[in-house]
Order: sequence, then C-alpha cells, then structure tokens
Amino acid sequence: MTDVLIAPSILSSNFSCLADEIKAIDKAGADWIHLDVMDGHFVPNLTFGPPIIKSIRDYTKKPFDAHLMVSNPDDLLEEYVSAGVNIITVHKEVTPHLDRTLNRIRELGCKAGISINPATSISGLEFLLEKLDLILIMSVNPGFGGQVFIESSLNKIRSVRELVNDKPIKIQVDGGINRMVAPRVIDAGANVIVAGSAVFNGDSEESYSKNIKALRYKI
Repeated sequence: MTDVLIAPSILSSNFSCLADEIKAIDKAGADWIHLDVMDGHFVPNLTFGPPIIKSIRDYTKKPFDAHLMVSNPDDLLEEYVSAGVNIITVHKEVTPHLDRTLNRIRELGCKAGISINPATSISGLEFLLEKLDLILIMSVNPGFGGQVFIESSLNKIRSVRELVNDKPIKIQVDGGINRMVAPRVIDAGANVIVAGSAVFNGDSEESYSKNIKALRYKI
C-alpha cells in the first residue's frame, strides 16, 4: 500500500446522475473529488461552475479539488469557496501575480495549488514553495479528456519532486493516466493521481472501486 491519493475527475462521470456518481466514487475509495473547471477561453472547452459544484457538495465529505482552467481566476475565487471547494489550483500561465493569488486562496480558507502546462517551465516555483500546498503537472494539453500521456512529463515530475524535496507539498498529475501509466508517474514522484475515464469505466461502484485500486497500487 502507498500514500498515493486518487482524485477522480467528474468530467468523465455521467452528468445525468451526477449526485449518484459522486456517492459511488466516494464509497469506491476516492480520496479527493477533482473538478475540472474550464471557461472556453483559456482552454477550448466549457464545463461547469459554482452552481453545479454547490449542488453536489452535500453528497460527499471528501475534499473538493478545483482545477481552474480559466483566464481570470482571481475574479472567481470567492465564488468557488462559497460553493464548497477545499483546494483551488490556478494556472501559472494566466496568473500574473501568483504570490498574491496564493495568499488570497489561503486567506479564504482553502489549500492553494499551481498548475503548469506541458510546455511550461517550473522556473519561479522555487520562490513560492512556502505558499503552496500542491503543484499540478499537466501531462496532456488541458481542455479535453481522453488524451494520450505526454512522456516528457515524467522528467518534469522528477524535477518538481527534487524542488519540493521534503516540504509538505502534494505533487499531482493530470492527463492520460491509466493503470499502465500510474506506476510510472508514482515512481517519478507524484503522490496525487487525477483520472477520468480510467476511474469511471464500468458504470458501477464495484467497477470504480477496482479501477481506483488499480491506479493506487502497483499491480
């Protein structure tokens, strides 16, 4: 057994019965609930916002992990906190004053994360480590599910692991993760795995439980 956390992305769930899907992945062993928020501007897709998040908050006590793939995160922080999120991750590419944004997230009572796209350098993160709870490494280009894992992400994960060292900062990886890829990103240093279709394949709590175990353990 490892200390790896699994954060299923509800973007791959059946939205016609979202409350039931949330309850199912909770019982199946999910550690966090990953919320892929897309604005159709920073990324070429549009998903959901605070009203949907608020509507499902009471169906689980698991942490809500909000990944804001939006061009104006600073304008939205209070709304997502009010909706019930516990972790807010913003993108390095669109947040001009990261120090200020991270401070604000923490002031609002949430854990704070930074996400970096595949072509984005980790340069500058060394100055923010004391204000970070999470670093999210995108292993596909954000905007759509079902993409293939980008192999160069493994080197980036290793670099982030070296940078973080023994600080209590989670290293999360999102994109193209399945039961074959998961052990490789864990070996590289990741300890939070985001997965969509790899979790929600099977359409039942029993299937979700097997899928989560397959990602968590090196079997």
